[in-house]
Amino acid sequence: MSASPAERLFERIRAEYLEMPGLRLTFQQMQRLFGIERTVCQTLLDSLVDARFLCAKLDGHYALSTDGEIPYPRAAKEDLKVEEQKPAA
Repeated sequence: MSASPAERLFERIRAEYLEMPGLRLTFQQMQRLFGIERTVCQTLLDSLVDARFLCAKLDGHYALSTDGEIPYPRAAKEDLKVEEQKPAA
C-alpha cells in the first residue's frame, strides 16, 4: 500500500527539518519550497504543530519543537573547571 500524496508531503517536510535542525520557514516560504497550495500547506502545518514536531514562533516562522533544546542525550563530559590563577607577587 503506497502513501497518499499528503502523507508523502508530510514526511518530506519532516525530513527537511530533521536534515536541517535550524531550519525556520514562514508559511509563504514553505508554500514555495514544497510547491503546495495554501489550504494544503495550512493543513500540513497544523498537523505538524499538533504532533508537536513543529512550533510556530512569534515572528511567524515554523521551527522544530526541539529548537534550542537537545533532542537526544549527549555523552557526559568530565568536569572541566578552569583552575584559578593566583596573581604573581
